[in-house]
Parts: sequence; structure tokens; C-alpha cells
Amino acid sequence: MLKTPYLLFLGDAPDPLAAKVAQGIKDWRPEHCLGQLRLEGCKADLGLPDFSVAEARARGAQTLVVGAANRGGVISQKWLATLVEAAEAGMDIASGLHNRLTSLPDLVAAAKRSGTELFDVRVPQHDYPIGDGKRRAGKRCLAVGTDCSVGKMYTALAMEKAMREAGMKATFRATGQTGILITGSGVPLDAVVADFMAGSIEWLSPENEPDHWDLIEGQGSLFHPSFSGVTLALIHGGQPDALVLCHEPTRTHMRGLPHYGLPSLEELRELTLATARIVNPDVKVTGISVNTAALGEDEAVQCLREVEARMRLPAVDPFRQGAARLVEALNV
Repeated sequence: MLKTPYLLFLGDAPDPLAAKVAQGIKDWRPEHCLGQLRLEGCKADLGLPDFSVAEARARGAQTLVVGAANRGGVISQKWLATLVEAAEAGMDIASGLHNRLTSLPDLVAAAKRSGTELFDVRVPQHDYPIGDGKRRAGKRCLAVGTDCSVGKMYTALAMEKAMREAGMKATFRATGQTGILITGSGVPLDAVVADFMAGSIEWLSPENEPDHWDLIEGQGSLFHPSFSGVTLALIHGGQPDALVLCHEPTRTHMRGLPHYGLPSLEELRELTLATARIVNPDVKVTGISVNTAALGEDEAVQCLREVEARMRLPAVDPFRQGAARLVEALNV
């Protein structure tokens, strides 16, 4: 388990979405967040106090968490001096990026000198089985999206919160770096060898009580040419009983791919159902989660009304409004 409180490192994130890891931790574990550290040119701001390494350490920061996520998941050379400084100051370092903290000689040496630890969250911790597609007891809900970074994790976390408040049996199952940093466990799916991806999700959401729900964190999008493989593994390994479609209405193209437009919610519904029925013929789409963060209150209400009327399913922003209606729809 990581030591708290955290100093969230945003690096030189070019936009708020590039700091989604830090944003997720701040939104779901605010009690762990002491402040943020931003380099010159950073375009993200969590609204937390800005501290230098020395200031944060003096105020009790125990772990610097790399909260920026760039395309390809690499630790920028521009960040290295700050990471070394934090390690030498006595802070542990945690990162969910693909290239490992432990592969950086200067950082490893700094951590060794100060007796601090380096945590690479995106490193599989188990030997996962090959998926077999066998039906298993318990219920599972998977969030799927029209694109990456549209609110799939927030949807699953909000649904788990609402279900537990209602006295239901529910567990959020993290499948990415942010979810693992929030909950402390999970499967870093996009770092699992391809043959074992579906099996790792079967392992993550095992047989359970008939009335227990696993809320499986979604990744990527079936329509995203770069990241569709991880989504398909989630669908087949998760064997969902319920699908919640996730969408960000102001997007004009796929994240990182300006030459690819977004699919409609109808296209997402049909393709996802077709792939999910391979492992669960009874799967249903039960609701729509719309990320309205970029819209004003009146615009958000109107958008949700239009989506709900068009799709004939409950449409809510679960972070803005709560996820109670999405939970109720599971039992319809």
C-alpha cells in the first residue's frame, strides 16, 4: 500500500485529460491528496495547492504520484530531475506508466541512497490464466465507451458507491493505473501479455454470490484503432450481464486521432452487444453515462434529455448527478 498523503505530479501535461490519473485520485480519494506539482508549460490544474518538492515534504508528503498520462505511457526526460529530487527528499515514487521507474538508473540510485521505494503500478503481479469463457456465478457490469477517457472508470466507481449505499453487494474491479492507485489492487490490463488478457479479467471477477455485482472498469474503445484490443479482452473476460455506454458529447474526434471520428451511441450499442453475446447471450445494455463536465448545467440537462429520449434508456452524468438511476436499471 502506498504511503499517504500524496503529492500529485502533473509534469508538463498539455491539457487536463493528460492529467486524468491525478484527477481521478483527487476526485475519489481527496483525503490522500496534499497538493500538486506542475512544471513549466503544464496546462492542467486540479485546484490543489501548488508545492515544490521541498515544500510538500515539509508539510508531510510521503509519496509523489506521477499523475500525468501521455500517449504511450512514457516517463519524460523533462520529469526525471523532479523525480530524483523527490526520492532524495525521502518520498516514495509511484507511477502507472508503461516504462518503469526501476528502469531509470539515476532514480534507482537516488532511491537507494535515501531508502525510499519505487512503485511501478502498471506491472502485472500475478501469473494469469488463459481465458476459457466458462459461465460463472455472480453478476457483472462493464462500462464501454465511444472513445478513450470518456468516464468509464468514474461510472463504475459511482455505481459501486450507489450500490453500497443501497445495501447491495458490489465490488469495483480496477483494470488500469488510475483505478489501481485509487483502490490499491486490480489488473493493469494493457500491460498483460495478449494471450492472457481475457483470462486476467476472468481471474479479476471470479465466481461470486448470485446477487453480487462486479463493476468492471472499462478501457479504450472498440472503435479506437489504437486501443480496441484491451476493450475486447474486457468484454470477453468480463462476460458482462449489463453494459453501460459511456460518451463525451463535445468530442469531435477520437482521442489522439484527429483523422478518426467518433461512433454514435447506437453504433457502440450494436457492436458491443454483438461481441458480448459471444460469451453471454443474455447480456443487455442497461443505461447511458454521459460525461457533461464540459457543459453548463442547462446544457447538460438538455443533452441528457435528448440522449435518454433517443436511446430509450436512463441517461445520467453519474459524477454530477449520482448513479442511482443506472443502478436501478440493472434490475429492470
